[in-house]
Amino acid sequence: MELCPCGSDYDYTECCEPYHLEKALPATCEDLMRARYSAFVKKKIDFIANTHTPETTDFNIDEAREWSVSSNWKLLEIVDTDKGEENDTEGSVEFKAYYSDKNDQHYEHHEFSTFVKVDGKWLYKEGRIIGTETYRRETPKVGRNEPCPCGSGKKFKKCCGK
Repeated sequence: MELCPCGSDYDYTECCEPYHLEKALPATCEDLMRARYSAFVKKKIDFIANTHTPETTDFNIDEAREWSVSSNWKLLEIVDTDKGEENDTEGSVEFKAYYSDKNDQHYEHHEFSTFVKVDGKWLYKEGRIIGTETYRRETPKVGRNEPCPCGSGKKFKKCCGK
């Protein structure tokens, strides 16, 4: 018995493999997300390519194949999901995929993915990487040697910056 890489605790042949072999369709967008992760682990990049919406323009199959082959996939963690049940036409999954590279450098890929159901088949629409957004301060940054914004008359480093 070989456990499925998606983390379901089911045998791969009974979990994601039927999707990879096109013998079954994922019932929910979470099932598709798990199957896509397993496809990276199993190096089945054609499955990844075939589960994108037709409008997808930013997918590069060669880059995906290189990422799949050069990575040691560790774990898939589903953070949150709007599974997209049978009668739904849209759904989303937030997940974290843990992997390491050839130099044993460890990484976390944290993404919020959206899915649509087209002709009864769930497809990956787009993803937004979490943790890469530009941080914007609400107030200007105060330097160590600038006057403290509290109005004490002291330098920030000697007052509220301690």
